[in-house]
Amino acid sequence: MAARRNLTNTLIWVVVLGALAYGGYLLLNRVGIERFEPTLVHFLMLSFLLFVVGVAGVLSRRNIIIIFMSIELILNAVNINLVAFSRYLQLNQSALTARGLDVDPLAGPVFTIFIIVVAAAEAAVGLGIVISLFRNRETIAIDEIDLLKW
Repeated sequence: MAARRNLTNTLIWVVVLGALAYGGYLLLNRVGIERFEPTLVHFLMLSFLLFVVGVAGVLSRRNIIIIFMSIELILNAVNINLVAFSRYLQLNQSALTARGLDVDPLAGPVFTIFIIVVAAAEAAVGLGIVISLFRNRETIAIDEIDLLKW
């Protein structure tokens, strides 16, 4: 129990320090900029923060619904990365084709839609399992679910 709390506190501090570093980065780069233009770094930082919050939720919570929501956060962080890199490759397509690399700008959004479909199926199956467990055990706490034990 204490190790889980220490891990959770460490992850929370990583998120806070990452947000502060990102805020400092934004403040330093705002000098002389009239309009905010998000770059690849901004999307990667947002994705990183979502991923860390999702991992912290999976590791620190005992409620299975919260764990499923945290898994969804992790999958959304992956989706942001896929779309951000797809857009980055699309913007730099001419330079990459000059070096002999073939770039498909639709690969990121296609994988993102695939991940959304898989996440929806996971949520439906997970909710069915949770409802079944709640009917049998009258709890959704992870510690009290020992259905596979003899």
